[in-house]
Amino acid sequence: MQVCVIGLGRMGGNIARRLMEGGHQCVVYDRAPEAVAELAGDGAQPADSLETAVKALQQPRVCWVMLPAGAPTEDTVQQLGDLLAPGDTVIDGGNSYYRDDIRRAKALAAKGIDYVDVGTSGGVWGLTRGYCLMAGGEAAAFERIEPILKTLAPGAGTVPAIKRPPECDPRAELGYIHAGPSGAGHFVKMVHNGIEYGLMQAYAEGFDILRNKNKDALPEQERYDLNLPDIAEVWRRGSVISSWLLDLTAQALAGDPLLEQFAGQVADSGEGRWTIEAAIEEAVPVDVLASSLFARFRSRQEHTFAEKLLSAMRYGFGGHLEGMAKA
Repeated sequence: MQVCVIGLGRMGGNIARRLMEGGHQCVVYDRAPEAVAELAGDGAQPADSLETAVKALQQPRVCWVMLPAGAPTEDTVQQLGDLLAPGDTVIDGGNSYYRDDIRRAKALAAKGIDYVDVGTSGGVWGLTRGYCLMAGGEAAAFERIEPILKTLAPGAGTVPAIKRPPECDPRAELGYIHAGPSGAGHFVKMVHNGIEYGLMQAYAEGFDILRNKNKDALPEQERYDLNLPDIAEVWRRGSVISSWLLDLTAQALAGDPLLEQFAGQVADSGEGRWTIEAAIEEAVPVDVLASSLFARFRSRQEHTFAEKLLSAMRYGFGGHLEGMAKA
C-alpha cells in the first residue's frame, strides 16, 4: 500500500522504515526537515507540508498520524479533514484519549473520511521486534488498512501457541486486532499502559528491597550485599516473573548497577491517569494501578532507587530521557 506517515519521532520514523521494508510506499512529513531528509535517505518520498504529502498520495489515501496526544494530533487531524476526500482514511497511532477518537471519527465521517485509532505498543524496538496493534473503527476501514497492520505487527514469531476457542480472531496471534468501534483501540491501549505502570512499579520496588538489604540498621547476620545484575539475569531464565520489562531491567543494571545516570524523576503519560478515571467510572478497584501512578507523582519530589529503575525501564523501551542525572 501507499501510506503517508506524519510525525517521524522515536516511533513514527521506525514505523515508516518497517513499512518500507515490508514493501509499502511511504510519503513522510515532519516539522523537522532533518527527520524528513533522513527517511528520504531510506527510500521514503519526502514532503515539506501536509498539503504536499496529501497531493503525493493516490486515492483512496491513507495517512498515519504518529504525534503526541493533545494539540499536535488534534490540529493535524483537523487539517487532514480539510485536505482529504471521501474514501480516504486517517489513522491515529499515538496515545490519544479514546473519547477524542469518538468525536474525531464522527466529524470525519460527516465528510466521508474514515478514522481508525490504533493503539501502538513496541517503543523504539518496534522496527525489529514489530508492534502490538489494537485498532478501533469501522470494520470496513480496518480491513482496508489491514495490510499495513500486518506488516507492522510482529507475527506469530516464537511465542508458544495456546488452545483458543474457534470464535477467537486468529489475527491476535499475529500481534494485531480489531478491538471494536471508534475509540476501542486506544481504550485497550490505555488500559495496557495502566497495567504497564503496575508491572514496572512491582519490579522497581522489588529491586529496591534487594538493594537495601545491606543497611546498617539491619542485624549484621541478615545483611546481604546482593548482586542485582545477577539476580535480574537469573530471573530472566525460567522464572514465572520473566518478561520483556525484566529483560530491560537486566540490561540497565548490567550497564549501570547503581543506575547513576538516572535521576529518578519519572513522568506519567495521560494513559495512566485515564485508566484510573475509567476504573472510577466503572467502580472497578485498581489498587496496584492507582498506587503506581501516585508513585510517579512522588518521584518528582523525592527519588529512590526504585524510581531510578522506572526511569531506566522507560528509557529502555521508549527512549524517554527524563531527569537524566548530569555527568
